[in-house]
Amino acid sequence: MKILFTCGGTAGHINPAVALARLFQQREEGCQVLFVGADGGMETRLVPKEGYEIRTVTITNFQRSLSPAAVGHNVKTVLNMNKSKKQANAILDDFQPDLVVGTGGYASYPVVNAAARRGIPTAVHESNAVPGLTTKTLSKVVDAVMVGFEESRSYYDCPEKVVVTGTPVRGDFFQYTRREARSRLGLSDERPMVLSYWGSLGAQVMNGMMTEFIRMECDAGEPFHHLHGAGRDFSRLTKELGGKGVSLSAHPAVEVREYIYDMPVAMAAADLVICRSGASTISELAAIAKPSILVPSPNVTADHQTKNAKVLAGAGGAVLLPESECTPQRLYGTAADLLGDKARRSAMSRALTEMAVPDAAEKIYETLMRLEKREK
Repeated sequence: MKILFTCGGTAGHINPAVALARLFQQREEGCQVLFVGADGGMETRLVPKEGYEIRTVTITNFQRSLSPAAVGHNVKTVLNMNKSKKQANAILDDFQPDLVVGTGGYASYPVVNAAARRGIPTAVHESNAVPGLTTKTLSKVVDAVMVGFEESRSYYDCPEKVVVTGTPVRGDFFQYTRREARSRLGLSDERPMVLSYWGSLGAQVMNGMMTEFIRMECDAGEPFHHLHGAGRDFSRLTKELGGKGVSLSAHPAVEVREYIYDMPVAMAAADLVICRSGASTISELAAIAKPSILVPSPNVTADHQTKNAKVLAGAGGAVLLPESECTPQRLYGTAADLLGDKARRSAMSRALTEMAVPDAAEKIYETLMRLEKREK
């Protein structure tokens, strides 16, 4: 069996494809896998690290603006579409896949569209709650549309194609109990723990708020444990804390790291997570039933993070706090209230458990194998 995955742009598109590639190779003896991404995309760095070959097409996005720069960019995109169509067909001629799966990103369009025209079984998977332009367009030509949440079904014109499969989450997120994870982090008392981190888009704004958040919790006598991932703002954040008279060495319950490399451990130990609401994040939060305060990034296409956050908040599993309404005081107050209300957090966890699809990878595997066998 030969299966081609095409993905790119964000980890939320790449990680599910990698998880599925591993599952197919475990289940199907001799299964050959090829990835296709966009020239220079994140996928060209991440996929080879996972041990898979990746080929690329020349594709760019459309910008929703009438500025001269945007118009010029869009003209280039139109020209690239013709080039990427030829590249996609050349890749299909060479690899001869039995199944083609797109998990999002601009590179998915030319490859999945070309495969569908040839009659090769095709499917797309959308990790975000609301489909992006690529997935929405491809949904009209593929054999199956796989989505992460039941609420996503209504956004598609062909509901008979839609299968609610959930989104695959790395197995190590399920490896630790709360007690085991807290022990690994060296938490020796029963104070609740909050985990906070931000993505690269708009992280500086939110890390600025976290400086005041941390000052307030230190002034309050460290009522809870706190692990914060500051990313590129680590030096600036710690310097600003010093300017506010906060020495983290005097507050052992508060830890600021540049990067959190053991995220599955940190997530398992946490009683509350404060973060953005990208596709990977909401899938992880739902899968492990972790209550959260979600502050969507306003700097993403079609405001899709707000739409993601609304799914979890609407189910009762998260608090949605728009960045435009967020202040350090409101963020801290909301977190303190939740950390002091175990019953509410338990209710949030139950709500997430009810909406999650814990065996997402298995459901996607079964859906794709039905397509492949139907062709035979």
